[in-house]
Amino acid sequence: MSESVETAFVAELIRAANQIDKLTDHEVKLLLFRAIVTARDLREAVGIPGSGTPEDAVVRLYEIAEDVDQVSPAARTGALLEAAGLIRDLRIVVESGTKLALWQPASDLVT
Repeated sequence: MSESVETAFVAELIRAANQIDKLTDHEVKLLLFRAIVTARDLREAVGIPGSGTPEDAVVRLYEIAEDVDQVSPAARTGALLEAAGLIRDLRIVVESGTKLALWQPASDLVT
């Protein structure tokens, strides 16, 4: 995604969060899955690995997307806003030119 497309998507997520009662389960699910893919791509661009744990924002978004029909409107709103914030923050990191590299001491390497 380009910067303007990501900015527009963040705005779309915020609008959706503010109009949660007008969205179907399917629409919320699609927005969350788009956000997950966007966040993953931005993470990869700067070298941030996903943890795969429940503390990982992407994992939380995925869990809400999967169970969207059982999630309260407030939780849906929260997830959409969290997704918007995550994408915005990752975009700032990408624009800064920051690249992360994981370092492992030689004693921790598996051979």
